[in-house]
Amino acid sequence: MELAGGRDPRMDWQGGAIFRPVRTGNAFEETVERILEAVKLGVFGYGDRLPAERELAVRLGISRETLREAIRSLQEAGCVESRRGRYGGTFVTYRLPAPDLGQLRRAVQDMGTELEDALTFRMVLETGAAEQAARRELTADQRAYLELRLAELESADTEEYRPLDSRFHLAIAELTGSPSLAAGVAESRMRLNDLLNAIPVLERNIEHASVQHRAMVEAILAGDVAGARRSTEEHLAGTAALLRGFLG
Repeated sequence: MELAGGRDPRMDWQGGAIFRPVRTGNAFEETVERILEAVKLGVFGYGDRLPAERELAVRLGISRETLREAIRSLQEAGCVESRRGRYGGTFVTYRLPAPDLGQLRRAVQDMGTELEDALTFRMVLETGAAEQAARRELTADQRAYLELRLAELESADTEEYRPLDSRFHLAIAELTGSPSLAAGVAESRMRLNDLLNAIPVLERNIEHASVQHRAMVEAILAGDVAGARRSTEEHLAGTAALLRGFLG
């Protein structure tokens, strides 16, 4: 689906949270990290084509040779595939692993006390992002973009749900107009990404989350700052409770 003017919403918006300039001292490593973040968070899902080499190199502030090296490494790891020809490019081949509670517990052990810190960081950033998005005078394209992300999430099957959930939350952060805030939300989600992916997708939880997601969108589009914060806080508290429940 495209927005007004024929623009691809994924190119216009979500890449900005992750595809920001890297530090030159670790350009190769950070480029690999950024592309993996975009893939693991669902900004670009299985079968999607990454932005063109020239555009991506400019966004990351790196040489095209550095970008090619990073893509070659990711191709060797089975995360992307390069295709030639008129419809060629770099395509995502990574798939999320199946939920694994054993993996969840191991990941939590590795995090130690960082888990509560990560949950608090996420709560502060994402409630603030929802508030700021509600304060802004959103354009017709921006409003359509948020509704598009919600519609995709509401129609997702269990395999697609986690990536599309990340895509939805990143969309709200992008609509704040703050690249730093959007990048912070992406970072906070990456800290919890493996844990969230390891939780089984429960039908009752999806139904509950769907009501909360719609409340978030309605509040943001109505300019209801308090409502946007309240509905986001309720949603994130529920996710945190679910996570703690599976750890018990």
